[in-house]
Amino acid sequence: MNEWKTSGSFLDNAMLWTLHDDRPVIEITLPLPGGGSGLVRRLIADTGAGKRKSVFQLLLLHSDCLQCGGYFMGKVQLGGAYSGMFPVYLLQVQIASLNFDEPVEIVGIPHVPLGYDGIAAFRFLNRFHFGNFGNGDIFGLE
Repeated sequence: MNEWKTSGSFLDNAMLWTLHDDRPVIEITLPLPGGGSGLVRRLIADTGAGKRKSVFQLLLLHSDCLQCGGYFMGKVQLGGAYSGMFPVYLLQVQIASLNFDEPVEIVGIPHVPLGYDGIAAFRFLNRFHFGNFGNGDIFGLE
């Protein structure tokens, strides 16, 4: 269970989150197959993860992908911090304050960076306007 508190706030049509360990983060919700409030996950926003046309948009714990009823799509070869073949799942992802509720390609990984629940890669972040919106203590999407 996560011990952190939601740090998001609104600015016009943007959702803003305070930095975590001086790193940009976003929060998503993964709906559960049986209903309920879903799993809230804090992801490090990493524009260096993946490319604009990568087959994946997020990297999450493999167990999260299974718990949320992810549809197995195949495997992908990764390099860098996560090297090897990993499963790719299609999962519904929500950011309610941005009216975002879409299926997203997610790589299931065995571990995530300490203090985070996963990684938002460039292909996902590139769907939005993103940045600090003139405040070096926050990161946001709009």
